[in-house]
Amino acid sequence: MLKNWLEHIEESLIAFLLAAMTVVTFAQVIARYVFNYSFVWALELTMYFFGALIFLGISYGVRVGAHIGVDAFVRLLPARAAHRLAIASTVLCIAYAFIVLYGSWIYVSKIHMIGIMAQDLPIPQWVPRVVMPLGFALLIYRFGEVLWHLIKGDHASLLGDEVADAMKYRSDDAGEQK
Repeated sequence: MLKNWLEHIEESLIAFLLAAMTVVTFAQVIARYVFNYSFVWALELTMYFFGALIFLGISYGVRVGAHIGVDAFVRLLPARAAHRLAIASTVLCIAYAFIVLYGSWIYVSKIHMIGIMAQDLPIPQWVPRVVMPLGFALLIYRFGEVLWHLIKGDHASLLGDEVADAMKYRSDDAGEQK
């Protein structure tokens, strides 16, 4: 139940951020080239939305297996060794995410403590930047899910399988041509 709720929130936020970036950018272009007017805050808002999209998208990519990587060596290993290597890799990814979570928490805390305001928007800078620690906390959760599935022996992976995707799409295209 919590997992479905979290996935729905994550996907909704990503969709909202993409739509909002598109609307703000489109409005800025129309305002500038049709009305010779510019929204001062449009670029900054779009940058904040894009940053949020990146930090939420990292964990989404882990959830759907969309991250690419070089796994040629791993595919040469026996299944048991590859499984152990996948567990070790996932533990290292969790450790890395914890380090960056801690660093981003310190960064956002200092911005909050100092009271730095955004340049063009009337908000404190810590507000849009709080997505950094939130995104890495969500990333730790997603890596935890992968680790749990690996430990249970279920099929789980940190990387997408580009070859399988390409073959699937190729077979889909071949079926349409008949």
